[in-house]
Amino acid sequence: MSPQHDHRSGPAEDEEADGLRKIIHVDMDAFYASVEQRDDPSLRGLPVAVGGTSGRGVVAAASYEARRFGVRSAMPSVRALRLCPDLIFRRPRFDVYREVSQQIRAIFLDYTPHVEPLSLDEAYLDVTADLKGIGSATRIAKEIRHRIKADTRLTASAGVSYNKFLAKLASDQNKPDGLCVIRPGEGAAFVAGLPVRRFHGVGPRGAEKMARLGIETGADLAARDLAFLRTHFGSLAEYLFRAARGVDLRQVRADRPRKSVGGERTFGENIVDPGALRETMDHIVDVVWERIERSGARGRTITLKLRYADFQTLTRARSLSHPVTDKHEFATLGHALLQDQLPLPQPVRLMGLTLSGLEQRPNDTASEASGQLPLL
Repeated sequence: MSPQHDHRSGPAEDEEADGLRKIIHVDMDAFYASVEQRDDPSLRGLPVAVGGTSGRGVVAAASYEARRFGVRSAMPSVRALRLCPDLIFRRPRFDVYREVSQQIRAIFLDYTPHVEPLSLDEAYLDVTADLKGIGSATRIAKEIRHRIKADTRLTASAGVSYNKFLAKLASDQNKPDGLCVIRPGEGAAFVAGLPVRRFHGVGPRGAEKMARLGIETGADLAARDLAFLRTHFGSLAEYLFRAARGVDLRQVRADRPRKSVGGERTFGENIVDPGALRETMDHIVDVVWERIERSGARGRTITLKLRYADFQTLTRARSLSHPVTDKHEFATLGHALLQDQLPLPQPVRLMGLTLSGLEQRPNDTASEASGQLPLL
């Protein structure tokens, strides 16, 4: 799944929820690839990737059979084929994925009006006061997963807890086709036993830095005070401090107006070479522009994000007098923002590009490919 914009400096500071909530996070299993395997039985059990196969093509989604070879979403297609020579590519069919997503969302709305879509295949539900009067979030999650399988012939994993951070962690715990429940009072202990790489915003390089500081698990992280975290992780400190304690006070916000469409890539190894950065920018542009076209977004501001090896984050933006409607213009502006920062003062571990200042239209919500999504 493609989580939304909570993957850079932790969850956004949305309005706080009041009291203890019952939150479900539903995450479809390898959604695009699973739809292709459903619709073409000859693909079942085989490694499948949805995406382009051209020189600049990227993987939009990979089946679990492909993931066993290391194939991941947003990976360059040429690299995916090196990892899995038998990989079968299918072109994306976003009209079909959107139709299935609408089926799934209709199921959600039978239980609660408080549905916050993060993408076509992922959403939060607040079922504190569910429409059917069931009262049990766990039972609701089981019903929803059963109905999704019956109606779409696809599987979904779900996490149930008392806040969004824990529910999202839980949904990933028993994938695919799994359910995990973190009850009140269990959050801190659950987080304590997790490797820190499972925390959104940390990633492989962040986990390596934490390991050098003696931080391997949530418990290790919780043992560090806020001053220590600020010294070593800058703007991520507050998020890490709360997350290590299983704390998240954000509300589930239904049909949030889309504020941006973007993507970011965390590197396996830090990069400082200008040529490698420009090549990465090309890949990011390809993926993000596809998201922009899919969502129909039109915006005037392009923002470059760079996170350095020491976790300090730099953003630079350029606003136009007209909406960006052409991929070439979007790419040119992205490269210009990058060029202005070269040579870099130190290597970077993450780069992202976002289109914002969007023109709002009726029903223009964050339900499809919005926010700053991770590319890897």
